[in-house]
Amino acid sequence: MTAMTTILGAGGPIGNELAKILASSNQRFRLVSRKPTPVAGAEVLAADLADREQCIQAVAGSRVVHLLVGLKYDLRVWQELWPRIMANTIEACKRAQASLVFFDNVYMYGKVNGPMTEETPYAPCSKKGQIRAEISTTLMNEVKAGSLNAMIARSADFYGPKTQNGVPNVLVFEPLAKGPKASWLVNARAPPLADLHPGRSARPGAARKPRLSVEPGLASPNGSCSANRQRVYRNGREGIRRGTKIQGTESANAPRGRVVQSPRP
Repeated sequence: MTAMTTILGAGGPIGNELAKILASSNQRFRLVSRKPTPVAGAEVLAADLADREQCIQAVAGSRVVHLLVGLKYDLRVWQELWPRIMANTIEACKRAQASLVFFDNVYMYGKVNGPMTEETPYAPCSKKGQIRAEISTTLMNEVKAGSLNAMIARSADFYGPKTQNGVPNVLVFEPLAKGPKASWLVNARAPPLADLHPGRSARPGAARKPRLSVEPGLASPNGSCSANRQRVYRNGREGIRRGTKIQGTESANAPRGRVVQSPRP
């Protein structure tokens, strides 16, 4: 009998794709969430991972566990549940002698000057980032102590046809599919990091006509750090506002398009 792989927090975009891979390779796998959706070839178990006994039962018999939980984007929920879920998952994996893969974001890095790597230190600049740093440190301390085989896979916001809640989908692609306007969270003090427009890349003022080009800079679109200055480029024209919104205006200093402030935790 092949080894069991368990997905904790099944049903999200990462979990769904992972389930497809496991099914296509004829591996045994278990889907765990509060209300799991049946998938052909999968074992399904409803569980509350904030409850230690339920978490232990969900992991029992597994060789590999993927922690893909997504909680409500609320600070109090994160403060209450994330440390408990991480502690329960660690204990469950120890008892089952299972390896753990934790899919995490990049909140704990804060404002990074340069590429993010495995050696980038934790320097959270938000309360949610502090929570992420704490649970990541808890997990890696277990690894350093030799009591658990685990790794953390990190990603910022992602987009695609099956990630409806991703920031690029919500602010850019869905609005552009319905009309001429889109939104993005940007930092005017940082060098440009991304151009968002169809076709080839074009900087503001270039001969080509980008539909929407923005500077995300160091302010994360997922709310890890807020910015008080924003710059938006629309068809080669630039406008800057401090702590305000730009909405459908037409002037040399306020181009069309809309920019919103990074959400505070």
